[in-house]
Formats: sequence, structure tokens, C-alpha cells
Amino acid sequence: MREELLRPEAEPADDAEVTAEVSLRPRTLAEFVGQRELKAHLEIILEAARRRSQAVDHVLLAGPPGLGKTSLAGIIASEMSVAIHVTSGPAIERAGDLAAMLSQLGEGDVLFIDEIHRLPRVVEEVLYPAMEDFQIDIVLGKGPAARSIRLDLPRFTLVGATTRTGSITGPLRDRFGLVARLDDYEPGELEAIVTRAAGILGVRVDDDGAREIAGRARGTPRIANRLLRRVRDFAEVKGDGTVDLATAAAGLATFGVDELGLDKVDRAILSAICDRFSGGPVGLSTLAISVGEQTETVEDVYEPFLIQRGLLMRTPRGRVATAAAFAHLGLTAPRHVLGEDAPPGLFG
Repeated sequence: MREELLRPEAEPADDAEVTAEVSLRPRTLAEFVGQRELKAHLEIILEAARRRSQAVDHVLLAGPPGLGKTSLAGIIASEMSVAIHVTSGPAIERAGDLAAMLSQLGEGDVLFIDEIHRLPRVVEEVLYPAMEDFQIDIVLGKGPAARSIRLDLPRFTLVGATTRTGSITGPLRDRFGLVARLDDYEPGELEAIVTRAAGILGVRVDDDGAREIAGRARGTPRIANRLLRRVRDFAEVKGDGTVDLATAAAGLATFGVDELGLDKVDRAILSAICDRFSGGPVGLSTLAISVGEQTETVEDVYEPFLIQRGLLMRTPRGRVATAAAFAHLGLTAPRHVLGEDAPPGLFG
């Protein structure tokens, strides 16, 4: 077996990459770009908690991946000058795991649980008194000899993140003092994020280059930062290291990201519906098999953006491509896609 697979130490290049990734996260609300309404709410809540010298109320952040939920949890801890403890719903399998984690919290600390909707029900039940009364019940022993003791916890802030608000039970959702949803970012906001990240990574990028990357980032800062790093690599290898409009467009095209932000799998899904199935309708499982992906991946990862861009529709009979999808692929839409009342000239 290769020796590097057995070494726990990270390679120097890995350390540099991790450091750069972490440094891209904003540390204060002033550095955080976008989500104006949520930022205004957090400013009030954080300032009120500071004036009372109390822990911030529990916060639930909902929205698609990559919009800044983890960054906001870190900002809450940073603004309050407390420690943050990070975990995820699937990682907490037993009530004892949660009890051990809560017992390690200090006064005012932030406990961040990503994908909180995936908490097991038995763990969720233990979390209720911890959130409300800052106490936790621990059962010692089994059978008739079992007894329960209640431990006091320091006042802490639970920040939960979820991509599926509807999967969170009502009792858990109601125990959060602030429930907020993060929205997709505007192109101008993403351009500011790309410019900031370029400054941190030491990338020379002009306004047109940043605008081109932001326009293909699907409204998501995480994707914008990822595209910036790939365009940086392209500029260093194929150019002089400067990211301008031409370099950004060429680099993104090289990595398969088109002008709408669609990647290879997005276009494969549209091509399958438009070309193989004449625009649909086609069932989800059939569509997933045709592109070689899991049904959950197609439904949760790729479909939402295609629907938002007006390229795909969900119907009771299956998935249907729109006329815009045919136009984007350079194909002629059939009559049932354009509609019977469409002018004859549109049929090609």
C-alpha cells in the first residue's frame, strides 16, 4: 500500500489549499456580502445580546447549499467573541453523543449543526430541554435500576443549517428564536465576492473578468469561488496570470461551464429530454438512468437550477423541457413544446 495513504499528516500543498479555503470565509458581518435583510436582523440580535451580556438566541438558517450558512455561524461566534463547535446531523447518532458535545460547551459558545433535519428523533428529543431550559437528562443504567439525572448546561447558542426546511419537525423549528432563509445572490453581489476572493488568493482580475465569473456562478458564492480558482489555474497555465473577460470566458469554456452556468451534467439532462425523449415528459428514474446519475442527485442537485432558469418543468407525467432549453442547445422545439398556438415560423 502506498505510504502517503497511511500518513495522517497533511501535505504542505494540502495545508495551503485548506488555509486559502478557510480564509475566503468572511469573519464579520461587515465582510459578509449579500443577504441584506438577514444581516440587518443579525445585527440587531447580536448587538442586543452583547448589551445584555447574554448568549444569542438560537438561529435556524435554511437554503440551498453554498449560500453562506456555515459562514454565518462562524460570524455569530466571532462577533460574540466565543468558541464555535461544528458538527452535523448524521454525525450525532445517539443521545449520548449529543450529551458529550453539550457538556463541552462554554458560556455563550455556538454549537453549529449542519443538516440538522437529519438528526435522529431520539437525539432531537434530548435537544429540546437543552435549547429551552439549558438542561439535559441523562439515563444511567438499564431496566428497573435505571435512573435519570438532570445536568445544568451553560447558556449556549444553537445554530442549525438545513437545505430542507420542510423536513424539520415543528417542535424543533419552533424552539429557534430566528428562522431565516438565505436567497440566491444577485450578479453584483457575486462580483463583489469574486473580487474579494481574488484579493485574498492573490489573483489579478479586472471588473469584466469578475463579472463574467459571477454571471456563471448560478447565484451561489461557493460556486463563484470555485470557478475563480479554476480560471486562475487556466490564466496561469495558458495566459499571463491576469483574469480578464477573454481569459475568464475561455477558462470557463475549457472547464465545461457555459454562459448560463450549466455544466456537463446539466446539459446532459437537457439533451436527454430534448433529443432522446423529444422534449418529454420523461420520468425521473428514466432520466437519471439516461445520464448515469442517482435519482436523488438529479432531483436535489441539478433540477432546481434548471427549473429556476426556465429550462425544465416538473409535471404530473414527468419532466418536460421548455422552448428555452431547445434554444440553448441549438435544437428546434417540437410543436407540443411550443404550443399549438405558436406561429408557424417558429417550427423551423
